[in-house]
Amino acid sequence: MSVRPSFPNLGDILPSSDVIAAHVRNAIVEGSLKEGEPIRQDEIGSLFNVSKIPVREALKRLEAEGLVEFRRNRGVFVTQLSEPEIGQIFEVRAVLESAAIQRSVPLMTASSLAEAASRYERFLNDDDTLKWSALNWDFHSSLYEDAGRPFLLQQIRAVHDRIERYLRVQLTLADGKAKSDGEHLAILNACRNGDASLAAALTYTHIMGAGESLLKSQPLRSGK
Repeated sequence: MSVRPSFPNLGDILPSSDVIAAHVRNAIVEGSLKEGEPIRQDEIGSLFNVSKIPVREALKRLEAEGLVEFRRNRGVFVTQLSEPEIGQIFEVRAVLESAAIQRSVPLMTASSLAEAASRYERFLNDDDTLKWSALNWDFHSSLYEDAGRPFLLQQIRAVHDRIERYLRVQLTLADGKAKSDGEHLAILNACRNGDASLAAALTYTHIMGAGESLLKSQPLRSGK
């Protein structure tokens, strides 16, 4: 009887460029890689024991996300955002997310509201500051899924990823987390009551307020 050779299930193995992109993205979000800091492609290649090709693929993906930039004849650097740029990105978030929740509320089910409440509680009760940004996204995204607009949700996620490192800072301000908790509850209650207009207005105000508190508290540059 012949024995068939066994092969690894390549469908379960992430491409190396995906793993590298996730590693660098996390380093930027967590602050291990600072704004304006160079990213050494050789070091990353050695760390993961890969050639420059998957490293470059990963960094090109992060460039598309706005997290790194290629500078001619100089290399790759963590993107620096000015105060006006950060303010504009928060404005885009507010517009997109308020539009998404406006569409989502009329279509929300008891199950989706229960899931949103569960995610709200997780964010409310978690004391690990390193998890707050991810938990904040989990809550917000749960309120938009019923809108049935996957492309819109994709754009919201892309904007969120662009400024996640700043969201972490904003949430750790003196009243950042407590303020977010109260505003999240108000948004959730508007959804429970089926008030799409109120949920949209509260979401817009919540995001714009977060951006304003960040810019007032951070000594950010006025330009690159």
